[in-house]
Amino acid sequence: MKKIVTVVGARPQFIKAAVLSRIIEEKGELEEVIVHTGQHFDQNMSEIFFNEMDLPIPKYNLDIHESMHGAMTGKMLEKIEKVLVLEKPDAVVVYGDTNSTLAGALAANKMHIPVVHIEAGLRSFNMQMPEEVNRIITDRISNQLFCPTKKAVENLKREGFDHFGIDIVLSGDIMKDAVAYYNQKAEASSTILEQFGLLTDQFVLATIHRQENTDDRVKLAHILKGLDEISKESKVVMPLHPRTKKRLAEFDLSTQVLLVDPVGYFDMLKLLAHCKMVVTDSGGLQKESFFNKKHCIIAREETEWMELVDNGFAMIVGADSQKMIKAYDHFLQAKADFDMNLYGDEVGETIYGHLKSRMEL
Repeated sequence: MKKIVTVVGARPQFIKAAVLSRIIEEKGELEEVIVHTGQHFDQNMSEIFFNEMDLPIPKYNLDIHESMHGAMTGKMLEKIEKVLVLEKPDAVVVYGDTNSTLAGALAANKMHIPVVHIEAGLRSFNMQMPEEVNRIITDRISNQLFCPTKKAVENLKREGFDHFGIDIVLSGDIMKDAVAYYNQKAEASSTILEQFGLLTDQFVLATIHRQENTDDRVKLAHILKGLDEISKESKVVMPLHPRTKKRLAEFDLSTQVLLVDPVGYFDMLKLLAHCKMVVTDSGGLQKESFFNKKHCIIAREETEWMELVDNGFAMIVGADSQKMIKAYDHFLQAKADFDMNLYGDEVGETIYGHLKSRMEL
């Protein structure tokens, strides 16, 4: 039986991996070994996702959570390499654009093990983002690239990838499968609305975690100012990323929004399903907002998911509080066709089919 090693380390990767892992287990045709790098190690940022989604417990937990990118990636590379020596997989699967993604791809490539990159071809065109560097390098050293959108395929072709002998597949976005599968489970099991006294369509969901926002006191203050203004009309709920919590204390910043501890996937889906709209700097949450038919205000200067902006589902405001308020007012009245199919169907099955066929060659 062919074997794959799946490398994950951050919340979005657990969610995406759960889709493909479930299909692999159901089919029984491939062996999967999961490696958790430890990049997200907080119980609410990591362990709870494995429990909620019935994701197989990782065979290896590398327990790496350094604060500096170089130290983190270097230690991951060293430890993943040791795992690959032991497991001798036929392919390594990585997701997204984190340090875990890059380390998994590098370790496999240097050992001449085929690399499968799911969520390939995305570009923000902002090389100051660590994620942009990670995704570009990972794409270049991968053997099979699964792209969530036509734009992602176009990005790769423009960069010459169709001349590299790489398998480029327009698969759709695997996150769509996750939301579709877990929404009902979340609705039935999560009690987060009752916990915080939240009413359907009466609150705004916010998440802020990116370094360019959290590590810049001025930017973070402006974002909070915008959220505070919105909170005068609608309650704003913000699950607090550990980095953001630390910076709020360091910068001595306060806010009127409701700050809560990081939440599990089911609680997040419940919040998404019942909120009025979303304010975020998360790439994944932009799409999850769309899948839950909610407009999204993007607290960044760019997005990898421009189809959401181009079709009126989202608006880029950066850290500008006035733009944030204008976007909020606009979306209160805006209408949009959330049934538009931007991200494919049965994405997990599509990826599994191509992956298995390639491994049989």
